[in-house]
Amino acid sequence: MKFGLIPVNVGVQSVEQSIGLAQLAESVGFESAWTFEHVMVPEDYASRYPYSADGKMGASPETNFVDPLIALAAIATQTKTLRLGTGVIIVSQANPLLLAKQAASLDFISGGRFMLGAGIGWLREEFDAMGVPFERRGARFDDYIVAMRKAWSGELVEHHSDFIQWSGFKSYPLPLQDGGVPIIMGGSKGKIYERIAKHGDGWFLPVDSAAAAVSLIEPLAAACEAVNRDPATVELTSMWTGDGGLDEVQAFAAAGVERLIVPLFALGRDPVAGIGKLAEDIINKS
Repeated sequence: MKFGLIPVNVGVQSVEQSIGLAQLAESVGFESAWTFEHVMVPEDYASRYPYSADGKMGASPETNFVDPLIALAAIATQTKTLRLGTGVIIVSQANPLLLAKQAASLDFISGGRFMLGAGIGWLREEFDAMGVPFERRGARFDDYIVAMRKAWSGELVEHHSDFIQWSGFKSYPLPLQDGGVPIIMGGSKGKIYERIAKHGDGWFLPVDSAAAAVSLIEPLAAACEAVNRDPATVELTSMWTGDGGLDEVQAFAAAGVERLIVPLFALGRDPVAGIGKLAEDIINKS
């Protein structure tokens, strides 16, 4: 089992804090460090956050949300083996050519360690502030993923759709990883299984228990079969708060999950001590 830490860019008070958490995680055996993204946090919003009972995200408008790619770029220069992931970038509200360039550049400067966690988005107020239509964001997401892979191909880009008109250019540097930057799709709603089967290298499951993961994973095989894809080629990543200890880690593994992402809030009031304890109690024994 691989273990990751999230988020290394939210609520931090300095770049040294982000880098320090990442370096500590790397030194004790964590495989990866991950970021969250919101460009802004409204004072109030009607949109409902789908992963909490009250429909609100756990961050105030004053919370530091350091841009995820900038934070990971800083961490990349101060780490050697730690993989770097976004959990997730809101692809549907981004400029796809700029995002493709940023992702390829981050993979380049990190020596091929970047994973693009990609989501569709739920906060209409953020789309409005970004000047991007909230409607058809799923179709926009699908189109952007296909288009970004073309930008990473090294070939002349031709892509014409409802959302993009690209023609006759190349974008370098290319990602260092074969096949481009791995795309880890987030979410559990809508056409998630179809999207993963067609376009995803992995799936970031928004659950924190093995039992919940099993119930979500089961339909993935049918979606992969429909496009003649082996579901084993989809790398499964799940959140995990540490509940259940090693037994729960083994249950996740039995379900096919290959990576567990541990949120900082689950590591206690002193996350530095919590990172060390998780390494000693879980990572070193897994």
